[in-house]
Amino acid sequence: MKPSALYLSVICSIILLISSCSTGERLLKKGEYDQAVFKAVARLQKDKVNRTALKTLEQAYQFAVEDHLDNIKDAKISSDILRWENILREYEQLNYLNEKIKGCMVCRQEINSTKYISEINEAKYKAAEIRYARGLKLLEENNRVSAKQAYYDFERATDLYPDFKDSRIKMEDAYWAAVLKVVVEPVQVNSGIYKFSNDYFQNKIYEYLENYEDRSFIKFYTPKEARSEKLIPHQVLSLNFRDFVVGQTYVKERVEVVNRDSVKIGTQNGKDVYGPVKAEVSVFEKTVTSAGLLSFRISDWKSKNIIKEENIPGTYIWQDQWATYKGDKRALNEDQKRLMSGREQRPPAPQDLFIEFTKPIYARLTDNIRQFYSRF
Repeated sequence: MKPSALYLSVICSIILLISSCSTGERLLKKGEYDQAVFKAVARLQKDKVNRTALKTLEQAYQFAVEDHLDNIKDAKISSDILRWENILREYEQLNYLNEKIKGCMVCRQEINSTKYISEINEAKYKAAEIRYARGLKLLEENNRVSAKQAYYDFERATDLYPDFKDSRIKMEDAYWAAVLKVVVEPVQVNSGIYKFSNDYFQNKIYEYLENYEDRSFIKFYTPKEARSEKLIPHQVLSLNFRDFVVGQTYVKERVEVVNRDSVKIGTQNGKDVYGPVKAEVSVFEKTVTSAGLLSFRISDWKSKNIIKEENIPGTYIWQDQWATYKGDKRALNEDQKRLMSGREQRPPAPQDLFIEFTKPIYARLTDNIRQFYSRF
């Protein structure tokens, strides 16, 4: 049976569509010249004699270069202070096109692509120069917000042109001008019994703050460090256990009478005898509760005004369960037997209970610190 004309037309259209997609021809027609170059190069790396792909590459590369060079001309006369970074991106894209073409043997034989080396270096230098100059101007404003932006400008200048003037030194100056200095007072616990546990909690806080410093413009100091460096802080972070109880113990007893029918209770005349059995089970439940309330406060060093304050609760409940029985053990189910095999356990030491109830407090406290200081 002969295929219809319509069927053949559809098949041909599909073949042409697939061909144009794989050679970059459709991208060329849409004006996506860079992508058309990449697609044509990929096709020619697989099919060196594909004339459609080669023609597409020639046209797409010419138009792509023209567009990038036009963008560079426009950027050079624009009022955008960061215009040289835009120019740099255009030259980098031109070089990327060149790199793709050079990586394809048949492409480099047919296309005379250009690599822009001196232009890249000039753009990097001038872009770094602008960042450096803006950083200096921002530092002169003598405030934390401007100093923070100055830090990013000096950092960008260094990235663009390593060792540009004294940008690394200026970056360090800007960092310290932007840093918010916070004195963290020792955690207060009005009990000498729990000093060890309190030290553990405090050390965890200091460890968290030390790691937080590495990713921020915040610097935390102990009062001793602040005195040693004779610094004037911006804020004070105070932590105080206002109220806590450790090892509050409750024991509950629940008595259950259990019966089971059809249990073998003996033999008679050589036959098993079945009957009901009964037991009285006493189930004991012990809970040891430890809880506390941490006062978290951030205040302004100069005015003493409270900026943020919150009371953070924490609770830890240790539980134990065991049982005894009277009567016939055969009346017990497996769960009851399991409880019978256990004994009353000694609860953790008070020091450990203190640490346990501070764990949820620590989690909420560090969340509070992170959320508050993420604004600075």
